[in-house]
Amino acid sequence: METDRQVRSLIEEVRSGVFKPVYLLMGEEPYYPDLLCQAIIDNCLQDWEKDFNETICYGADVDADAVITAARRFPMMADRQLVVVKEAQQMKSLEELALYCQKPLDSTVLVILLHGANADKRKSLYKTVLKQGVIVESLPLRDYEAPQWIASYYAERGLSIRPDATQLLVEAAGTDLGKIAVETDKLLKNLPEGVKEITAEDIEKNVGISREFSVFELTKALSVREAARSVTLAAHIGEGPRFAMPMAVSALFLFFNRVLKYGTLIQGGRGGDRDAKAKVLQGVNPYFYKEYDAAVRNYPLPKAMRVISLLADYDYKGKGGDVGEASPGELLVELVTKILNI
Repeated sequence: METDRQVRSLIEEVRSGVFKPVYLLMGEEPYYPDLLCQAIIDNCLQDWEKDFNETICYGADVDADAVITAARRFPMMADRQLVVVKEAQQMKSLEELALYCQKPLDSTVLVILLHGANADKRKSLYKTVLKQGVIVESLPLRDYEAPQWIASYYAERGLSIRPDATQLLVEAAGTDLGKIAVETDKLLKNLPEGVKEITAEDIEKNVGISREFSVFELTKALSVREAARSVTLAAHIGEGPRFAMPMAVSALFLFFNRVLKYGTLIQGGRGGDRDAKAKVLQGVNPYFYKEYDAAVRNYPLPKAMRVISLLADYDYKGKGGDVGEASPGELLVELVTKILNI
């Protein structure tokens, strides 16, 4: 992931005392901008320098004039000063910061942090920082990228994580990197000393999600058309306190979209091509390939396409469209029943 590599490189720089005059940190996924911002705060100044040389403010509380005035001050009894604007997307005069960024002071480190938002790339602030400083744009993680990201995240901590445990964590946290990090920290605090491999049982125990009644188990049951188990799972999942119909539909769509692509590959006579199979099942650990082998037999192309169409309909319903008196849990049972009858 390009953003991951960029941010790690920048964190290494700030830890070694190398700073850019301006950082514009932005993007829909706030994890990396927040991570770099905190690294800059932690490393820019010594604790005893912070009283006079550190200014941290929020976009809703300041305007460009106040930020520029702070940035143009010279440090007191220190080599540099730090000015951080958090939630900068709330600044009405954000673009006016371009005036300072055209000629930033070498003795000031200015961090402009947009939370879950982007600066307009057509305007002067973005273009100026691109020339004078550093821009980090953090894009949302794609669904198929989440398992690999989690595996890498755990590997950095000297741990491996089993494929079924990874899928369970994805189900609990989705592609929210901050949530994955929080749940991982919670898990690591409770692990017995010496544990090097994370299992699904560890995720169940510490993250608070049941492997037995998960969407992951539901897709397994649907792949082999286990009707009774599929409906039972759907009923239990739909009663869960954290259940959200859009997330369930999204997970089912990801699964059946892969089934559709895999079926197309097989119909084209390339089912035995390992590289092609890995490409259409991108993000799937080979450990789970047998599940897709079963699903593609039970949902040949015409049926897979009908399932995709059905999921689009229930995506609309799950977001409040034309559902009548049905609860989200009842909608999931209804959806699963219709899939089984295709």
